Amino acid sequence: MSTPTKQAKGFYKLNWMQRIGFGAGDMAQNLIYQTISIWLLFYYTNVFGIKPGAASLMFLIVRLVDVLWDPVVGTIVDKGNPRWGKYRSWLVLGGIPLVGLAILCFWNGFSGSLVYAYITYVGMSMCYTLVNVPYGALNASLTRDTNEITILTSVRMFMANLGALCVKSLPLIIAIFAPKVDGVAVYNTPEAAPAWFITMTIFALVGLALLFFCFSQCKERVVMDQKESANVKVSDLWMEFIRNKPLRVLAFFFITAFAMMSVGNAADAYFMSYNVGATPLLTTLFMWLGTIPAFIFMPLVPAIKRKVGKKGMFYIFLGTAIIGMAMMYTFVSIPSTKNNFVLLCIAQFVKSTGIIVATGYMWALVPEVIAYGEYTTGKRIAGIVNALTGIFFKAGMALGGVVPGLVLAWVGFNAEAAQQTPLALQGILWLVCVIPAILLLLAIWIISKYELSDERMDQINREIESRA
Repeated sequence: MSTPTKQAKGFYKLNWMQRIGFGAGDMAQNLIYQTISIWLLFYYTNVFGIKPGAASLMFLIVRLVDVLWDPVVGTIVDKGNPRWGKYRSWLVLGGIPLVGLAILCFWNGFSGSLVYAYITYVGMSMCYTLVNVPYGALNASLTRDTNEITILTSVRMFMANLGALCVKSLPLIIAIFAPKVDGVAVYNTPEAAPAWFITMTIFALVGLALLFFCFSQCKERVVMDQKESANVKVSDLWMEFIRNKPLRVLAFFFITAFAMMSVGNAADAYFMSYNVGATPLLTTLFMWLGTIPAFIFMPLVPAIKRKVGKKGMFYIFLGTAIIGMAMMYTFVSIPSTKNNFVLLCIAQFVKSTGIIVATGYMWALVPEVIAYGEYTTGKRIAGIVNALTGIFFKAGMALGGVVPGLVLAWVGFNAEAAQQTPLALQGILWLVCVIPAILLLLAIWIISKYELSDERMDQINREIESRA
């Protein structure tokens, strides 16, 4: 079959500007939302002045709000037909308020106020859903070609990790604006509040520019027509979850994967500050190693997948992450290697290699479960499916926000103390290594239940196009 014919039937090929433009959307969201995910708990406890237990409860309540809000957004997105595109319009409509509220989350004008923290964090999270759900659906609207989706996902993850590299450079950037003590910048005290606000403002405005670029480069080709959209309702979300087994598998994988990432990411700042006693520069270098493997391995994903299959790839890289966590726990626990920063960096690189590839590629499965749902029901409800995956993704994020706060409260972490107790240091180590490793073992078992091979997906997509 010739390429023009295949493209006419929905198997579109994208040029590199379109691929980079789509990836810019995830880079933008990382600059904004990953900053929130990794640093907000640390900011609340050490700079803004909220106790770990209260912050943990707030993270849980915000995620409960998301459970109610995400299905509504998914329905709005699938039913609506904004003039600039069903999905891409929301990059602008949701992106502008998202940026404003993200900046306000890091403003210290109402220091220690739980009411202010709740208002800004809940508002930011709701606006993030207005961007993230349609952005996730945008992937499936660009093409049905499974190989193109793999390439698109690799580019997206490459761009997302560029954003993550910036986010993990935050201590270094804050140090530029933060007060100095004996010539060393201090970023973990209330005096550093203006520096946090300036840094978040920079990240958010760059993120908004990237959302506009993504909007300009994406062209929706595989979407429901207006007549089909009119029949979409909120109950479709739960019906799709019940009848779509691959979606259920992916949803539970999302919970586990994002819980693992969120727990580890939230704990890294505490780990480097208290267990390692690192400067902002060393903290940044350590966190960079949590992202650098993306630039080495994500471009290789299409070739790796062809060699070992998608399940084999998940098994290999999830197992690699577990090995890295075991190495880190061992290096910190043995007195002779406890303060060896080089060994910690090696363990961080191994751990991050596994996490980045496995959790990066899982986004390529979302268009598959959307197509499977269309194949079995005749309805292509991409917004609904992304709202559902969004619920489970945020459920994982909720665990990532709640568990660190609870563990820190349980082990007696005190942000005002210069030296933490041995139990508090051990609790931080559990958050960095032990709890994420247990979640990864669960993730391996969950993904073993996923049944949609590339060959099966090509068959499904061809049959869908033949019906049309």
